[in-house]
Amino acid sequence: MNNQSDQHRTGFLSFRSSWLIVLAVLLFVSFVRLRLATTPLERDEGEYAYAGQLILHGIPPYELAYNMKLPGTYYAYAIGMAVFGQTIEGVHRMLLAVNLLTIVFVFLLGKKLFGTTAGLVSCAGYGLMSLSVLVQGLAAHANHFVILFAVPATLLLLEALERKEARFWFFSGVLYGLAFLMKQQGICFCAFAVFYLTGKAVVEKTVFSGAFVKTLLIFTVGAILPFAFVCLSCAVAGDFSRFIFWTFIYASWYATGVNLHTGFPYFLEHLRDSWPVSCAFWFIAVTGVSVAALSRCFNRNVVFALVFWLFSVLGMAIGFYFRRHYFILLLPAFAILIGYGVTVTTAALCEHKMLRIGKSVPFIVFLLACGWATIYQASFFFRLSSAEVCQNLYQGNPFMEAPVAGKFLYDHTTPDTRIAVFGSEPEIYFYARRRSAMGYIYTYSLMEPHPAASIMQREMSDEIETNHPEYLVAVRNELSWLPNRYSKLTIFDWFENYSKNNYRKIAVVGVSPNNKAVLIEKNLEHLPQFAEAPLEIYVRISNTNLSAAGNN
Repeated sequence: MNNQSDQHRTGFLSFRSSWLIVLAVLLFVSFVRLRLATTPLERDEGEYAYAGQLILHGIPPYELAYNMKLPGTYYAYAIGMAVFGQTIEGVHRMLLAVNLLTIVFVFLLGKKLFGTTAGLVSCAGYGLMSLSVLVQGLAAHANHFVILFAVPATLLLLEALERKEARFWFFSGVLYGLAFLMKQQGICFCAFAVFYLTGKAVVEKTVFSGAFVKTLLIFTVGAILPFAFVCLSCAVAGDFSRFIFWTFIYASWYATGVNLHTGFPYFLEHLRDSWPVSCAFWFIAVTGVSVAALSRCFNRNVVFALVFWLFSVLGMAIGFYFRRHYFILLLPAFAILIGYGVTVTTAALCEHKMLRIGKSVPFIVFLLACGWATIYQASFFFRLSSAEVCQNLYQGNPFMEAPVAGKFLYDHTTPDTRIAVFGSEPEIYFYARRRSAMGYIYTYSLMEPHPAASIMQREMSDEIETNHPEYLVAVRNELSWLPNRYSKLTIFDWFENYSKNNYRKIAVVGVSPNNKAVLIEKNLEHLPQFAEAPLEIYVRISNTNLSAAGNN
């Protein structure tokens, strides 16, 4: 498939030296991630960790945790925590393993498309960008898991195009299907494969041939299998209707809740914030594509990489929310275009006698771009502690307080104790290692302007009243609710009445002036040492045994 010369493909690097460079990238990424492995979980990580924890205890997704995401990342977390432990460090070591594997796959994909040098540049560029705080790369978001499967799926797709063997079509489809299972946006990578295969068949006038139909059928069967397995497992568990409601019906309401006019300013905000780091990388990628266009050296591989990038952009832009971690979906394709930019620009310089002296300039520009990106984020990579990183990245969120509240609940309850967190902080359940008395681990859906908001509020209050948890955690933090002018606020009135009649406040958790999360159990009416106390812990009035540590 590749029409480039052997020299262009292998570059000036031997097999051993190229893998030594890959190893250096892996070591750098490992150093940064392991140094910050104790950074408190943010709420998405807490959701996945709690759902994974439930799975490890035999409880299927959507039984005790309602959310719109497909369950692939839940199972990935369960496997990761089974290997690395059900702790903050375990979650982030799992992320490290996922990140390192993806870096290697990006190297192999870039190498297959444009040669060893391009693969190494892609590998280094992706490794650095995937760490960036500008895409919230230090947190174990589902997007990391999407591309963990999407990149090797794309590598297998290239193998299938070369070898024309059914097994490569099938397993490429399976991996794309797993990428979708990690998060709905993964469907864009499946669409990329179908679009490219169909477009190629149209150009070659084989779209109506039996061979193409057979190829597409084998690929599609592989892509559908993971989702079919999840549907079957949810049906067996008796949660199929809830699974469909949350991951498709409610998810469609959420995805259409913001239009382009509303969301575009968030996109511009991200560009403004990331431009100091990304501008040099964009310059390299755009220069490379421009040089290729001007020199008419476009081939199938360049078209393949550009289409891959376009569908990655589509995955990032679905819903027009443009949240920072969504841009992680774009990084592999972007890194490969950077690798191509360095390679093709170098080749163009080498073809002109007058410019040969500058043949190293593209690579030097890339190294300078990496150096500047590292310096720009050096405080996060090398200096700030895990707690300081959390405070800097998630200002106003109670992520520092959550581990303290979780430990208090763990110490004062037994494994069968049910608790309820009144707010969107599922990480507290994970820290406490206790099950929720309700399925609403997120409360954003209760505040959003969709047809079922009032029903959800009633269902949440009914579940709490029915299960009557021994402990309640009230999250007095607007970022944990995100109310808007359309929100119905009856759930707050219900909570004040219910907690007043059935519970007693016994502790609060807040951040002290020296930036430490502290739990206070005395003089709760007067807390001069706190600027605010976002987490309040209540105990059921009938529960007088507050010191029982149980059989922990």
